[in-house]
Amino acid sequence: MLRISIAELIENLIKAFYETFIMCSTSIALAILLGVPIGLFIYITSKGMLLENKILNVIGGFLVNIIRSTPFVILLVLLIPITKMIVGSTIGPLAASVPLAVVAVAFFARLVENALCEVEKGVIEAAMATGASNFMIIKDVLLAEAFPGIIRGLTVTMISLIGYSAMAGIVGGGGIGDLAIRFGYYRYQTDVMLITVALLIALVQIIQTAGDLIAKKADRR
Repeated sequence: MLRISIAELIENLIKAFYETFIMCSTSIALAILLGVPIGLFIYITSKGMLLENKILNVIGGFLVNIIRSTPFVILLVLLIPITKMIVGSTIGPLAASVPLAVVAVAFFARLVENALCEVEKGVIEAAMATGASNFMIIKDVLLAEAFPGIIRGLTVTMISLIGYSAMAGIVGGGGIGDLAIRFGYYRYQTDVMLITVALLIALVQIIQTAGDLIAKKADRR
């Protein structure tokens, strides 16, 4: 039996979903804007690729690995000064978007690199043999062939960010996870927490299904 009114529950859910949307959409936008170029950079500077450069490749991979290996809760705290400098506050969904975006960019960059690694080397060699420029190879071969894998990587990133956004509630980020913690843990209202978890599961299923469909349609093989 719910110990809060339906109207209050709906009001809290709408606010929580809005906060989660702000956090995740901002982070995903930056992940696409920065993650794709970074992942591409790491790939094309690797051994035997278009712009092979061992030093740049190691530096790029090392920076991405530092972020990925740092627990998100610790990263939240470490980035508080930067967050305050960028958004002027350390509380709220926009503030939480800063560490979420940092994690999303690093996470997605690796997935982009992995998707590019799946591109057949023969296709790249054929494009080079025809005299195609590096820009054309990157645009028309690498990104085009890896696009389904990139979409799948983006889907995984979005789902992971929903989980990370729950931890962002620790620093006042709000969101669905924060709602579940406040009602389910602090107020011992397990029913509200179960409703929230069920909605999160539904949201993840929708994102996964949509991502799979888009990737399948984009796959030219």
